[in-house]
Amino acid sequence: MTDIERAVTNSLTFYEKLNDSQKRTIADNAILKRLKQGYNVHSSSEECTGLIIVRSGELRVYMLSEDGREITLYRLFENDVCVLSASCVIESITFDVFIDAEEDSEIIIVNSGALNEIVSDNIYAECFMLKKATERFSEVMWVMQQILFFKADRRVAIFLIDEMNKTKSAMLNITHDKIARYIGSAREVVSRILKYFEREKIVKIHRGGLEVIDKTALMKLI
Repeated sequence: MTDIERAVTNSLTFYEKLNDSQKRTIADNAILKRLKQGYNVHSSSEECTGLIIVRSGELRVYMLSEDGREITLYRLFENDVCVLSASCVIESITFDVFIDAEEDSEIIIVNSGALNEIVSDNIYAECFMLKKATERFSEVMWVMQQILFFKADRRVAIFLIDEMNKTKSAMLNITHDKIARYIGSAREVVSRILKYFEREKIVKIHRGGLEVIDKTALMKLI
């Protein structure tokens, strides 16, 4: 079994429900791509890049407003699967998303044409795609709820707590600009909030990042 076949087997739970011909179709239409940080993997729903499996690294899925403001919907990490990049396979997906590599990454892309053929013939594959789309939609709704109903300081606090949980560290190497892109706000707003947090001795800002020094106080803002 090749590395690609092993990754596909581990990530696509419907794989074992395919017949031999369908398994071969998946294997023959899956490619490995190595991405440099900042590389754009997917630009809009018009492209239908295909299903993405993350082998290593990190991808960011976001929307882009008419005035160029980015709203991060969610991020993808090792073994995560993205179906929004295969929008032509799920007809109910009608909004545009963009996907960038947040760091050097390795991904596997399963061709949308081959995937569509299998989804049309295999109920397990179809259920997998719909389940993944529903899970991501739930994350998107959480982001929209924050943007529409939460004040900016609360959104920054939620983001910092999430980052601490992800990295298992209070030292976060992340810029104000990147935080703004993640929470769908302006850099100036984020900088103002972080300076306030620093005055309240919740965080300590340093070049290229910050350190959370009072997690309890930060949690109270959520």
